[in-house]
Amino acid sequence: MPQAPAVTSRYQRELHKYLRDLISSQQPPDLYRMIRYHLGWEDADGRPAEHTGKGLRPALCLLACEAAGGNWRRALPAAAAVELVHNFSLVHDDIQDRDIERHHRSTVWSVWGDAQAINAGDALLALARLAILRLRDAGVPADDVLDAARVLDERTLEMVEGQTMDLSFEERLDVGVEIYIDMIERKTGALFDCSLRLGALVAGCHQDLARAMGRCGRLMGTAFQIRDDMLGIWGVESRTGKEPTADIRRRKKSLPAVYALARVGGAALDELRRVYSKAELTSDDVSLVLITLDAIGAQGYCARLALETKQTALKELDELPLNSDAAQELRQTATFLLERDF
Repeated sequence: MPQAPAVTSRYQRELHKYLRDLISSQQPPDLYRMIRYHLGWEDADGRPAEHTGKGLRPALCLLACEAAGGNWRRALPAAAAVELVHNFSLVHDDIQDRDIERHHRSTVWSVWGDAQAINAGDALLALARLAILRLRDAGVPADDVLDAARVLDERTLEMVEGQTMDLSFEERLDVGVEIYIDMIERKTGALFDCSLRLGALVAGCHQDLARAMGRCGRLMGTAFQIRDDMLGIWGVESRTGKEPTADIRRRKKSLPAVYALARVGGAALDELRRVYSKAELTSDDVSLVLITLDAIGAQGYCARLALETKQTALKELDELPLNSDAAQELRQTATFLLERDF
């Protein structure tokens, strides 16, 4: 796996400091203990811990600001908002998917229960909206702050729309590749769009450039999700934090399954439909799905689509009028993000 660019580590330190200043002293303690736990700062008993994520989405926001000619430190409130929205979605996703672990740690709902986890997720979303308003304190003009708040809310709504579509797909056998791509452009692509667009807005660049950077981000997010779909079936647990074939066992309609349901026919399609209609899958069911995916070259198809989407994103990024050094760092970070090992 390629190494994360050094610049992301610099951003991480500043971002984590900003987030801690925003959250650490808040009351009541039970609510913010759950939040600090989910963010990896504490264990379930409130003892200090270090399990923070890579923070690549907010790093993209800060890099986009610098690439568009701005001071990345002014974009810290926007980057914090993106990270908080992302974590709001993770807390709620874990409840919806009944996942008891995330990256080898118990999920919030599995420790404190569904109701309190919903409160923690709601609080993370509210904190995100408060964080974006702090752009005014960073010297961003009021009109640009309003634009940034609108972008954050629009992209968050898109993300929730995508999650709703994804959950509905679990009960369907007629999901096509086109509608699936539309779903992941919302569920995952929208927040990457938000990251780059907010960075450009904070830099004070023209709306057209901000939208173009947002489109690059959406393409990056789409490629990222396709890779994630592949990891959910063919990934190695020690590298991904996911059980091998986890998405098959959950009957998740990720891209490999959608491609297979659209591609195979006859008895093979009947068998695949039978498996994905069951309440619980056996090891034989999982093996059947894997054999079918292998027979139609599903992994190769997904890899090609992810590569094409990534190349389109980087090509469009290269065509934008950006600061060359920062744009190169942005390109390196995007490449790191989209080339995770299995």
